[in-house]
Amino acid sequence: MLKNYQPDRYFYDFKFVELISICFLCKRNTNHATGKMNDKTLEKLKILADAAKYDVSCASSGTSRNNVPGGIGTAAGWGICHSFTPDGRCISLFKILLTNQCIYDCAYCSNRRSNDVKRTAFTAEELAELTIEFYRRNYIEGLFLSSGVMRNPDYTMEQMVRVVKLLREVHRFNGYIHMKTIPGASSELIAQAGVLADRMSVNLEIPSEQNLKLLAPEKDYPSVFAPMRFIQQGMLESAEDRKKFRSAPKFVPAGQSTQVIIGATPDSDKQILTLASALYKRPSFKRVYYSGYIPINTGDNRLPALAKPPLVRENRLYQADWLMRFYEFKANEIVNDAHPDLDLDIDPKMGWALRNPAFFPIDVNTAPYEMILRVPGIGVKSAKLILASRRYGRLNSVQLKKMGVVMKRAQYFIVCRELPMQTVNELTPQYVRRQVSRTQKKQAAELLQYSIDWGE
Repeated sequence: MLKNYQPDRYFYDFKFVELISICFLCKRNTNHATGKMNDKTLEKLKILADAAKYDVSCASSGTSRNNVPGGIGTAAGWGICHSFTPDGRCISLFKILLTNQCIYDCAYCSNRRSNDVKRTAFTAEELAELTIEFYRRNYIEGLFLSSGVMRNPDYTMEQMVRVVKLLREVHRFNGYIHMKTIPGASSELIAQAGVLADRMSVNLEIPSEQNLKLLAPEKDYPSVFAPMRFIQQGMLESAEDRKKFRSAPKFVPAGQSTQVIIGATPDSDKQILTLASALYKRPSFKRVYYSGYIPINTGDNRLPALAKPPLVRENRLYQADWLMRFYEFKANEIVNDAHPDLDLDIDPKMGWALRNPAFFPIDVNTAPYEMILRVPGIGVKSAKLILASRRYGRLNSVQLKKMGVVMKRAQYFIVCRELPMQTVNELTPQYVRRQVSRTQKKQAAELLQYSIDWGE
Protein backbone atom coordinates (compact mmCIF):
# COMPACT_ATOMS: atom_id res chain seq x y z
CA MET A 1 0.00 0.00 0.00
CA LEU A 2 2.93 2.33 0.71
CA LYS A 3 4.95 1.49 -2.38
CA ASN A 4 4.12 4.76 -4.12
CA TYR A 5 3.65 6.78 -0.93
CA GLN A 6 3.80 10.45 -1.94
CA PRO A 7 1.98 12.39 0.81
CA ASP A 8 1.21 16.06 0.73
CA ARG A 9 4.22 18.14 1.80
CA TYR A 10 2.57 19.17 5.06
CA PHE A 11 0.70 15.93 5.72
CA TYR A 12 1.45 14.74 9.23
CA ASP A 13 0.85 11.15 10.27
CA PHE A 14 -2.25 12.20 12.18
CA LYS A 15 -4.15 9.05 11.25
CA PHE A 16 -1.13 7.21 12.60
CA VAL A 17 -1.46 9.03 15.92
CA GLU A 18 -5.21 8.35 16.09
CA LEU A 19 -4.83 4.67 15.23
CA ILE A 20 -2.23 3.99 17.87
CA SER A 21 -4.17 6.05 20.40
CA ILE A 22 -7.22 3.80 20.10
CA CYS A 23 -5.34 0.66 21.05
CA PHE A 24 -2.85 2.26 23.42
CA LEU A 25 -2.68 0.71 26.91
CA CYS A 26 -1.05 2.69 29.67
CA LYS A 27 -1.36 2.11 33.42
CA ARG A 28 -1.56 5.79 34.28
CA ASN A 29 -3.59 7.08 31.33
CA THR A 30 -5.92 4.19 30.46
CA ASN A 31 -9.53 3.51 31.23
CA HIS A 32 -9.18 -0.17 32.20
CA ALA A 33 -12.85 -0.89 31.48
CA THR A 34 -12.50 0.04 27.81
CA GLY A 35 -8.78 -0.43 27.26
CA LYS A 36 -8.46 3.03 25.67
CA MET A 37 -6.40 6.09 26.44
CA ASN A 38 -8.35 8.57 28.55
CA ASP A 39 -9.82 11.60 26.83
CA LYS A 40 -7.51 14.12 28.50
CA THR A 41 -4.31 12.41 27.38
CA LEU A 42 -5.68 11.75 23.91
CA GLU A 43 -6.61 15.43 23.51
CA LYS A 44 -3.10 16.50 24.54
CA LEU A 45 -1.60 14.06 22.07
CA LYS A 46 -3.72 15.33 19.19
CA ILE A 47 -2.98 19.00 19.88
CA LEU A 48 0.77 18.68 20.48
CA ALA A 49 1.44 16.15 17.72
CA ASP A 50 -0.33 18.40 15.23
CA ALA A 51 1.59 21.45 16.48
CA ALA A 52 4.91 19.63 15.92
CA LYS A 53 4.38 19.10 12.18
CA TYR A 54 6.00 22.40 11.18
CA ASP A 55 9.42 21.37 12.45
CA VAL A 56 11.13 19.40 9.68
CA SER A 57 14.58 18.73 11.14
CA CYS A 58 13.88 15.24 12.46
CA ALA A 59 16.18 12.81 10.62
CA SER A 60 17.95 10.42 12.95
CA SER A 61 21.00 8.82 11.37
CA GLY A 62 24.55 9.31 12.54
CA THR A 63 24.60 7.91 16.07
CA SER A 64 25.89 4.69 17.61
CA ARG A 65 24.15 4.36 20.98
CA ASN A 66 24.23 0.63 21.79
CA ASN A 67 21.91 -1.26 24.07
CA VAL A 68 22.99 -2.10 27.60
CA PRO A 69 22.03 -5.02 29.85
CA GLY A 70 18.56 -4.42 31.23
CA GLY A 71 17.84 -1.55 28.84
CA ILE A 72 15.45 -1.30 25.90
CA GLY A 73 15.98 0.06 22.40
CA THR A 74 19.07 0.85 20.39
CA ALA A 75 20.22 3.38 17.83
CA ALA A 76 23.36 1.56 16.85
CA GLY A 77 25.36 2.01 13.70
CA TRP A 78 22.87 2.26 10.90
CA GLY A 79 20.49 4.68 12.68
CA ILE A 80 16.82 3.93 13.24
CA CYS A 81 15.08 5.64 10.30
CA HIS A 82 13.53 3.07 7.99
CA SER A 83 10.82 5.11 6.29
CA PHE A 84 11.08 8.61 4.92
CA THR A 85 8.57 10.84 3.19
CA PRO A 86 9.78 12.20 -0.17
CA ASP A 87 10.96 15.46 1.43
CA GLY A 88 13.33 13.53 3.70
CA ARG A 89 11.30 13.30 6.91
CA CYS A 90 11.43 10.18 9.04
CA ILE A 91 8.02 8.73 9.88
CA SER A 92 9.19 6.40 12.64
CA LEU A 93 9.95 9.02 15.30
CA PHE A 94 7.48 10.09 17.97
CA LYS A 95 7.41 13.75 16.96
CA ILE A 96 5.86 15.81 19.72
CA LEU A 97 5.90 19.15 21.53
CA LEU A 98 6.17 19.27 25.29
CA THR A 99 3.80 22.24 25.13
CA ASN A 100 2.34 24.65 22.57
CA GLN A 101 2.28 27.47 25.11
CA CYS A 102 4.74 30.20 24.16
CA ILE A 103 5.83 33.55 25.54
CA TYR A 104 7.05 34.71 22.12
CA ASP A 105 4.97 36.25 19.35
CA CYS A 106 6.86 35.22 16.19
CA ALA A 107 4.90 36.24 13.08
CA TYR A 108 5.47 32.95 11.23
CA CYS A 109 4.62 30.55 14.08
CA SER A 110 1.28 28.83 14.59
CA ASN A 111 1.88 28.69 18.35
CA ARG A 112 2.71 32.37 18.80
CA ARG A 113 1.37 34.11 21.88
CA SER A 114 -1.29 36.16 20.06
CA ASN A 115 -2.86 33.19 18.22
CA ASP A 116 -6.18 31.95 19.53
CA VAL A 117 -5.39 28.23 19.73
CA LYS A 118 -6.10 25.67 22.40
CA ARG A 119 -3.11 25.42 24.73
CA THR A 120 -1.95 22.36 26.63
CA ALA A 121 1.18 20.70 27.96
CA PHE A 122 2.43 17.28 28.97
CA THR A 123 4.16 16.70 32.26
CA ALA A 124 7.61 15.15 31.98
CA GLU A 125 6.29 11.91 33.45
CA GLU A 126 3.37 11.73 31.02
CA LEU A 127 5.54 12.24 27.95
CA ALA A 128 8.22 9.79 29.07
CA GLU A 129 5.61 7.10 29.71
CA LEU A 130 3.86 7.75 26.38
CA THR A 131 7.17 7.37 24.55
CA ILE A 132 8.00 4.10 26.27
CA GLU A 133 4.54 2.61 25.71
CA PHE A 134 4.59 3.57 22.02
CA TYR A 135 8.06 2.05 21.67
CA ARG A 136 7.09 -1.21 23.38
CA ARG A 137 4.25 -1.63 20.89
CA ASN A 138 6.60 -1.01 17.96
CA TYR A 139 4.79 2.16 16.89
CA ILE A 140 7.91 4.30 17.07
CA GLU A 141 11.66 3.85 17.20
CA GLY A 142 12.76 7.12 18.74
CA LEU A 143 11.73 10.53 20.04
CA PHE A 144 11.85 13.97 18.45
CA LEU A 145 11.18 16.41 21.29
CA SER A 146 10.51 20.11 20.79
CA SER A 147 8.52 22.70 22.68
CA GLY A 148 7.09 26.16 22.83
CA VAL A 149 8.70 28.43 25.41
CA MET A 150 6.70 28.58 28.63
CA ARG A 151 7.63 30.98 31.46
CA ASN A 152 11.24 31.37 30.29
CA PRO A 153 13.86 29.41 28.26
CA ASP A 154 15.49 27.84 31.33
CA TYR A 155 12.20 26.52 32.73
CA THR A 156 11.24 24.98 29.39
CA MET A 157 14.67 23.46 28.85
CA GLU A 158 14.64 22.04 32.37
CA GLN A 159 11.33 20.25 31.69
CA MET A 160 12.63 18.84 28.40
CA VAL A 161 15.81 17.59 30.08
CA ARG A 162 13.63 15.95 32.73
CA VAL A 163 11.74 14.01 30.02
CA VAL A 164 14.95 12.71 28.48
CA LYS A 165 16.47 11.92 31.87
CA LEU A 166 13.43 9.86 32.83
CA LEU A 167 13.70 7.92 29.57
CA ARG A 168 17.42 7.24 29.94
CA GLU A 169 17.77 6.70 33.68
CA VAL A 170 14.38 5.43 34.87
CA HIS A 171 13.02 3.58 31.82
CA ARG A 172 16.55 2.77 30.57
CA PHE A 173 15.61 3.68 27.00
CA ASN A 174 18.59 3.51 24.63
CA GLY A 175 16.81 4.46 21.42
CA TYR A 176 17.37 7.59 19.38
CA ILE A 177 16.45 10.96 20.90
CA HIS A 178 16.58 14.25 19.02
CA MET A 179 16.09 17.20 21.33
CA LYS A 180 15.51 20.83 20.46
CA THR A 181 17.60 23.40 22.30
CA ILE A 182 15.75 26.48 23.53
CA PRO A 183 17.65 29.68 22.57
CA GLY A 184 18.57 31.55 25.72
CA ALA A 185 18.73 28.46 27.94
CA SER A 186 21.67 28.16 30.33
CA SER A 187 24.80 26.25 29.36
CA GLU A 188 24.37 23.96 32.40
CA LEU A 189 21.05 22.65 31.07
CA ILE A 190 22.46 22.25 27.55
CA ALA A 191 25.38 20.29 29.02
CA GLN A 192 22.96 17.92 30.77
CA ALA A 193 20.93 17.47 27.59
CA GLY A 194 24.01 16.83 25.47
CA VAL A 195 24.97 13.74 27.45
CA LEU A 196 21.44 12.31 27.23
CA ALA A 197 20.39 13.13 23.65
CA ASP A 198 21.78 11.76 20.38
CA ARG A 199 21.24 14.91 18.34
CA MET A 200 20.44 18.48 19.32
CA SER A 201 19.30 21.36 17.17
CA VAL A 202 18.80 25.10 17.49
CA ASN A 203 16.51 26.59 14.86
CA LEU A 204 17.73 29.73 13.07
CA GLU A 205 14.29 30.06 11.42
CA ILE A 206 15.06 33.24 9.44
CA PRO A 207 18.26 33.40 7.32
CA SER A 208 19.16 37.01 8.21
CA GLU A 209 19.21 38.73 11.59
CA GLN A 210 17.55 41.86 10.22
CA ASN A 211 14.49 39.92 9.05
CA LEU A 212 14.48 37.81 12.22
CA LYS A 213 14.15 41.03 14.22
CA LEU A 214 11.25 42.07 12.00
CA LEU A 215 9.27 38.82 12.34
CA ALA A 216 10.41 37.77 15.82
CA PRO A 217 11.32 40.92 17.78
CA GLU A 218 11.98 38.97 20.99
CA LYS A 219 14.67 36.79 19.37
CA ASP A 220 18.17 37.54 18.12
CA TYR A 221 21.08 35.71 16.51
CA PRO A 222 23.39 35.78 19.58
CA SER A 223 20.87 33.73 21.60
CA VAL A 224 20.76 31.17 18.75
CA PHE A 225 24.48 30.93 18.01
CA ALA A 226 25.55 30.77 21.68
CA PRO A 227 24.08 27.26 22.27
CA MET A 228 25.37 26.15 18.85
CA ARG A 229 28.90 27.08 19.90
CA PHE A 230 28.46 25.44 23.31
CA ILE A 231 27.29 22.18 21.71
CA GLN A 232 30.23 22.25 19.31
CA GLN A 233 32.70 22.82 22.15
CA GLY A 234 31.13 20.00 24.14
CA MET A 235 31.45 17.63 21.20
CA LEU A 236 35.12 18.51 20.67
CA GLU A 237 35.91 18.08 24.36
CA SER A 238 34.06 14.76 24.42
CA ALA A 239 36.08 13.51 21.45
CA GLU A 240 39.33 14.40 23.22
CA ASP A 241 38.19 12.75 26.47
CA ARG A 242 37.29 9.55 24.65
CA LYS A 243 40.79 9.37 23.20
CA LYS A 244 42.09 9.15 26.77
CA PHE A 245 39.24 7.26 28.45
CA ARG A 246 37.11 4.86 26.42
CA SER A 247 34.34 5.01 29.02
CA ALA A 248 33.99 8.81 28.83
CA PRO A 249 30.38 9.79 27.98
CA LYS A 250 29.55 10.86 24.44
CA PHE A 251 28.22 14.37 23.93
CA VAL A 252 25.61 14.78 21.18
CA PRO A 253 27.08 11.86 19.16
CA ALA A 254 24.88 12.50 16.09
CA GLY A 255 25.85 16.18 15.88
CA GLN A 256 23.62 19.20 15.60
CA SER A 257 21.29 20.62 12.97
CA THR A 258 19.12 23.66 12.32
CA GLN A 259 16.08 24.75 10.33
CA VAL A 260 15.59 27.74 8.04
CA ILE A 261 12.17 28.95 6.89
CA ILE A 262 12.00 29.67 3.16
CA GLY A 263 9.73 32.30 1.63
CA ALA A 264 8.65 34.21 4.75
CA THR A 265 11.23 36.92 4.00
CA PRO A 266 12.79 38.33 0.82
CA ASP A 267 16.16 36.65 1.52
CA SER A 268 17.70 35.28 -1.67
CA ASP A 269 18.91 31.73 -2.20
CA LYS A 270 22.43 33.14 -2.25
CA GLN A 271 22.03 34.43 1.32
CA ILE A 272 20.53 31.12 2.46
CA LEU A 273 23.18 28.89 0.88
CA THR A 274 26.03 31.16 2.01
CA LEU A 275 24.74 30.83 5.57
CA ALA A 276 24.42 27.04 5.21
CA SER A 277 27.95 26.82 3.78
CA ALA A 278 29.35 28.72 6.78
CA LEU A 279 27.53 26.37 9.19
CA TYR A 280 28.87 23.27 7.43
CA LYS A 281 32.40 24.46 8.09
CA ARG A 282 31.78 23.83 11.78
CA PRO A 283 32.95 20.31 12.71
CA SER A 284 29.81 19.56 14.75
CA PHE A 285 27.26 20.56 12.13
CA LYS A 286 25.45 17.81 10.22
CA ARG A 287 22.37 19.23 8.49
CA VAL A 288 20.55 22.40 7.55
CA TYR A 289 16.84 21.80 6.90
CA TYR A 290 14.82 24.06 4.65
CA SER A 291 11.13 24.51 5.38
CA GLY A 292 8.85 26.29 2.92
CA TYR A 293 6.84 28.96 4.73
CA ILE A 294 3.25 27.86 5.36
CA PRO A 295 0.84 30.84 5.18
CA ILE A 296 -0.98 30.20 8.45
CA ASN A 297 -1.04 33.68 9.98
CA THR A 298 -2.59 35.44 7.00
CA GLY A 299 -3.65 38.55 8.92
CA ASP A 300 -0.08 39.68 9.69
CA ASN A 301 1.11 42.32 7.21
CA ARG A 302 4.76 41.52 7.97
CA LEU A 303 4.35 38.24 6.10
CA PRO A 304 4.09 37.72 2.32
CA ALA A 305 0.72 36.90 0.79
CA LEU A 306 1.51 33.41 -0.47
CA ALA A 307 -1.20 31.15 -1.86
CA LYS A 308 0.79 28.01 -1.01
CA PRO A 309 4.21 27.04 0.38
CA PRO A 310 7.19 27.41 -2.02
CA LEU A 311 7.75 23.67 -2.37
CA VAL A 312 9.77 23.72 -5.60
CA ARG A 313 12.15 26.30 -4.19
CA GLU A 314 12.53 24.23 -1.03
CA ASN A 315 13.38 21.17 -3.14
CA ARG A 316 15.97 23.11 -5.15
CA LEU A 317 17.62 24.29 -1.93
CA TYR A 318 17.89 20.71 -0.71
CA GLN A 319 19.48 19.75 -4.03
CA ALA A 320 21.94 22.64 -3.76
CA ASP A 321 22.69 21.67 -0.16
CA TRP A 322 23.44 18.13 -1.36
CA LEU A 323 25.90 19.52 -3.91
CA MET A 324 27.78 21.40 -1.18
CA ARG A 325 27.90 18.42 1.16
CA PHE A 326 28.76 15.58 -1.23
CA TYR A 327 29.76 16.99 -4.63
CA GLU A 328 32.47 19.47 -3.61
CA PHE A 329 30.55 22.50 -4.85
CA LYS A 330 30.93 25.86 -3.15
CA ALA A 331 27.97 28.11 -2.49
CA ASN A 332 29.27 30.84 -4.82
CA GLU A 333 29.42 28.34 -7.68
CA ILE A 334 25.77 27.40 -7.31
CA VAL A 335 24.47 30.96 -6.76
CA ASN A 336 26.24 34.29 -7.20
CA ASP A 337 25.55 37.99 -7.68
CA ALA A 338 24.52 37.42 -11.29
CA HIS A 339 22.24 34.51 -10.34
CA PRO A 340 21.20 35.06 -6.69
CA ASP A 341 18.27 32.63 -6.87
CA LEU A 342 18.10 29.01 -8.02
CA ASP A 343 16.40 28.17 -11.29
CA LEU A 344 13.09 26.50 -10.42
CA ASP A 345 12.79 24.71 -13.79
CA ILE A 346 16.04 22.75 -13.62
CA ASP A 347 18.12 21.32 -10.79
CA PRO A 348 21.13 23.32 -9.48
CA LYS A 349 23.73 20.94 -10.91
CA MET A 350 22.26 21.27 -14.39
CA GLY A 351 22.06 25.04 -13.88
CA TRP A 352 25.77 25.24 -13.09
CA ALA A 353 26.69 23.06 -16.07
CA LEU A 354 24.67 25.20 -18.49
CA ARG A 355 26.26 28.40 -17.15
CA ASN A 356 29.73 26.87 -17.59
CA PRO A 357 29.69 25.04 -20.94
CA ALA A 358 33.44 25.64 -21.34
CA PHE A 359 34.12 22.81 -18.87
CA PHE A 360 32.36 20.30 -21.12
CA PRO A 361 32.27 17.82 -22.70
CA ILE A 362 34.52 15.61 -20.58
CA ASP A 363 35.75 12.14 -21.44
CA VAL A 364 34.55 9.77 -18.70
CA ASN A 365 37.44 7.44 -19.55
CA THR A 366 40.11 9.99 -18.65
CA ALA A 367 38.54 12.84 -16.61
CA PRO A 368 39.38 13.19 -12.89
CA TYR A 369 36.83 12.23 -10.23
CA GLU A 370 36.11 15.87 -9.34
CA MET A 371 34.98 16.69 -12.89
CA ILE A 372 32.97 13.49 -13.32
CA LEU A 373 31.05 14.45 -10.15
CA ARG A 374 30.02 17.71 -11.81
CA VAL A 375 28.32 16.08 -14.76
CA PRO A 376 24.50 16.26 -14.45
CA GLY A 377 23.06 12.77 -14.14
CA ILE A 378 26.16 11.28 -12.48
CA GLY A 379 26.03 10.72 -8.71
CA VAL A 380 28.71 9.88 -6.17
CA LYS A 381 28.17 6.12 -6.45
CA SER A 382 28.20 6.20 -10.27
CA ALA A 383 31.34 8.37 -10.33
CA LYS A 384 33.20 5.90 -8.13
CA LEU A 385 32.04 2.99 -10.30
CA ILE A 386 33.29 4.80 -13.40
CA LEU A 387 36.74 5.26 -11.85
CA ALA A 388 36.93 1.61 -10.80
CA SER A 389 35.62 0.21 -14.11
CA ARG A 390 37.64 2.22 -16.58
CA ARG A 391 40.86 0.56 -15.40
CA TYR A 392 39.72 -2.56 -17.25
CA GLY A 393 38.71 -0.96 -20.53
CA ARG A 394 37.03 2.00 -22.16
CA LEU A 395 33.43 2.59 -21.13
CA ASN A 396 30.45 3.01 -23.44
CA SER A 397 26.94 4.37 -22.94
CA VAL A 398 25.40 0.96 -22.21
CA GLN A 399 27.87 0.37 -19.39
CA LEU A 400 27.25 3.86 -18.01
CA LYS A 401 23.50 3.19 -17.85
CA LYS A 402 24.13 -0.01 -15.92
CA MET A 403 26.16 2.02 -13.42
CA GLY A 404 23.18 4.27 -12.75
CA VAL A 405 24.13 7.27 -14.91
CA VAL A 406 21.04 9.20 -16.06
CA MET A 407 21.92 9.47 -19.73
CA LYS A 408 19.01 11.81 -20.55
CA ARG A 409 20.96 14.49 -18.69
CA ALA A 410 24.55 13.30 -18.86
CA GLN A 411 24.60 12.78 -22.66
CA TYR A 412 25.02 16.51 -23.33
CA PHE A 413 28.16 16.80 -21.19
CA ILE A 414 30.25 13.67 -21.79
CA VAL A 415 32.00 11.72 -24.51
CA CYS A 416 32.92 8.06 -24.34
CA ARG A 417 33.74 5.22 -26.75
CA GLU A 418 30.46 5.58 -28.65
CA LEU A 419 27.90 8.24 -27.92
CA PRO A 420 25.85 9.42 -30.92
CA MET A 421 24.30 12.41 -29.12
CA GLN A 422 25.51 15.98 -29.65
CA THR A 423 27.07 17.74 -26.66
CA VAL A 424 26.13 21.07 -25.07
CA ASN A 425 28.64 22.97 -27.20
CA GLU A 426 27.47 21.43 -30.46
CA LEU A 427 23.92 22.38 -29.51
CA THR A 428 23.40 25.39 -27.22
CA PRO A 429 22.88 25.74 -23.45
CA GLN A 430 19.44 27.23 -24.18
CA TYR A 431 18.39 24.20 -26.22
CA VAL A 432 19.62 21.75 -23.59
CA ARG A 433 17.82 23.70 -20.88
CA ARG A 434 14.51 23.46 -22.76
CA GLN A 435 14.93 19.72 -23.27
CA VAL A 436 15.86 18.99 -19.66
CA SER A 437 13.21 21.33 -18.24
CA ARG A 438 10.51 19.60 -20.29
CA THR A 439 11.62 16.17 -19.04
CA GLN A 440 11.77 17.22 -15.38
CA LYS A 441 8.33 18.83 -15.49
CA LYS A 442 6.89 15.64 -16.97
CA GLN A 443 8.49 13.52 -14.23
CA ALA A 444 7.16 15.88 -11.54
CA ALA A 445 3.63 15.67 -12.97
CA GLU A 446 3.78 11.86 -12.93
CA LEU A 447 5.05 11.89 -9.35
CA LEU A 448 2.09 13.94 -8.14
CA GLN A 449 -0.33 11.30 -9.42
CA TYR A 450 0.66 8.84 -6.70
CA SER A 451 -1.44 8.77 -3.59
CA ILE A 452 -1.89 6.68 -0.47
CA ASP A 453 -5.04 4.66 0.10
CA TRP A 454 -5.96 4.54 3.77
CA GLY A 455 -9.05 2.36 3.14
CA GLU A 456 -12.16 2.72 5.23
